[in-house]
Amino acid sequence: MIPHDTHLNIGSLLFEGIDQIDLTGPFEVLSRIPNSTYRIYAKTMAPVRDVKGLWLTPNATLAEAPPLDVLHVPGGFGQEALMEDSEVLGWIRRQAGGACSIFSVCTGALLCGAAGLLKERRATTHWSAFHLLPFFGAIPVNERVVVDGAWISAAGVTAGIDGALRLAAELRGDEAAQAIQLHMVYAPEPPFNSGTPETAPAAILEAARRSVRGVTAQREQTARRIAAKLGIAVPALSAE
Repeated sequence: MIPHDTHLNIGSLLFEGIDQIDLTGPFEVLSRIPNSTYRIYAKTMAPVRDVKGLWLTPNATLAEAPPLDVLHVPGGFGQEALMEDSEVLGWIRRQAGGACSIFSVCTGALLCGAAGLLKERRATTHWSAFHLLPFFGAIPVNERVVVDGAWISAAGVTAGIDGALRLAAELRGDEAAQAIQLHMVYAPEPPFNSGTPETAPAAILEAARRSVRGVTAQREQTARRIAAKLGIAVPALSAE
């Protein structure tokens, strides 16, 4: 736990095609952490659209970001366009090097992997990209939230809220995290038990896999290129 009198600079990465809840779910938690400043950073100050068209606006550019104590890297389909973006990957690498906590949500883990930061780290990501973690030298762990030292990864989308609460507890203690959870009325009671590949009906899972087959194949091609650059040997893999 970080001393309460230590001010924290918390920053999230924003990009076109983000899955907004990878950003806004953790935002509900991270923006309420006591004695902290939370900001959203992007390559430019231009508003961007999330994967479903919601407009989002950054607070500042990557170049204007101070050294962050907490780095939050969300995911979404737009992550794929940044996997070989030297500006973004360099920013992630530099910020992660000085941060006390690094938090990835969904395929934000792949961005951290592309930056060369997941080698020999336990991590998780969205189920559709989980099989790609070894391409970045990561140790895949099929859990909703995975903690590996200063690194916290959340499986995807709503799991970002759980991961952010875990991060809040790591930073400010359990009581602070519980107070944030209470403020959010975060006590989920989903009407269906279809939130993971293990629990979803087979037909639903197959339809979901078909819907992301194109981007999954593209992600694998990119991951293979990056693995070669990182000197990581990986076997032939399949998302299914």
